[in-house]
Amino acid sequence: MKIAYFDTIAGISGDMTLGAFVSAGFSVDELSGELTKLNLSGFELEARHLERSGIVAVKVDVVVSDHREYHRNLKDINELIDRSSLNQAVRDRAKSIFHEVGVAEAKVHDSTLEKIHFHEVGAVDSLVDIVGTAVCLEHFGIESVYSSPVKLGHGGFVNTQHGKMPVPTPATVEILKGYPTMLTEVEAELTTPTGAAIIKSLSKGVLSSERIRIENIGYGAGSREIPEVPNLLRIMIGELDAAYSTDEVVSIETNIDDMNPEIFPYVIEQLLSAGAHDAYVIPVIMKKGRPGMLLSSLGERSKLDALLNIIFQETTTLGVRIQPIERRKLERRQKQVNTSLGVVRAKAIVNDGTEMLVPEFEECKRIARERNMPLIEVYKMLEKELRA
Repeated sequence: MKIAYFDTIAGISGDMTLGAFVSAGFSVDELSGELTKLNLSGFELEARHLERSGIVAVKVDVVVSDHREYHRNLKDINELIDRSSLNQAVRDRAKSIFHEVGVAEAKVHDSTLEKIHFHEVGAVDSLVDIVGTAVCLEHFGIESVYSSPVKLGHGGFVNTQHGKMPVPTPATVEILKGYPTMLTEVEAELTTPTGAAIIKSLSKGVLSSERIRIENIGYGAGSREIPEVPNLLRIMIGELDAAYSTDEVVSIETNIDDMNPEIFPYVIEQLLSAGAHDAYVIPVIMKKGRPGMLLSSLGERSKLDALLNIIFQETTTLGVRIQPIERRKLERRQKQVNTSLGVVRAKAIVNDGTEMLVPEFEECKRIARERNMPLIEVYKMLEKELRA
């Protein structure tokens, strides 16, 4: 699996990301050519090599000739992207990054996703940074993104169109809520809201002991020298050497002993509908010998707020426990298979290069009803044929 590993040596910003991908081998002219598909005028890309602590890196600048202020909302930006002739995967990735920014800005300014207007992030240079990042991922054929814990500066302020903001800015912190971060001693803005959104939207989590066969390495330079650390973002592109894929999810747990048990099936249904990978209850004995239920849910970090809202709205709990969980998964996909019971959708599981076909429950149920057969007989027939 082709991956990109974002090593946030001195945080991450949009221009550092573009610089790292150009340094890794993506021609700035080709990148500029792809960005013309956005049908956005008034800018050009400039790339130059410079040193940070003796390391040669690329600094990409978006030179803007149209200095009008654009206060675009998320709908405006999505329409601009959708009207472009960019690849669908590029459009989807770019919109997901903007969505992360929009959710955070709405929370910080006590507004809604529909009403929030982007200022800095709605400007031409930020549009180019975000869409350009999606273009770079597509160019290198990157399927998954991972990162180091995101480095944050502290202390001081930055000037924004909302006025002076503390470092790290509220939007940056809101975006990275739930994602591994590191507070540093550097009194400067290391990670911008755009950089935070790139990581939060694209990354599957932090790598631990996986083996990467590195093919390309790129260094993107920040705007200024920082005495405490090389002001760089390093991106390593290569193959993740594993027979399974890896990602990071969060486990949400709470003990409940004062709720009508008839409500639990509905809560589980709501959690699964909101994007949880799994949700279940386990009987437990709680303090003072009281019987209760352990409600557990597993989901992506990006779904954390949605899952929490359901738990707090639909149950009697006053608090939950949240833990990061690293998962290892076998490759799996859907496959249409001809059988004696007709064309059946099966689950194809790949383990160490060997494919195994497994019947899907909903397909077995459909066939059992259509043919008036016992469900167990349908399972037995399909298992025998799929494993032949």
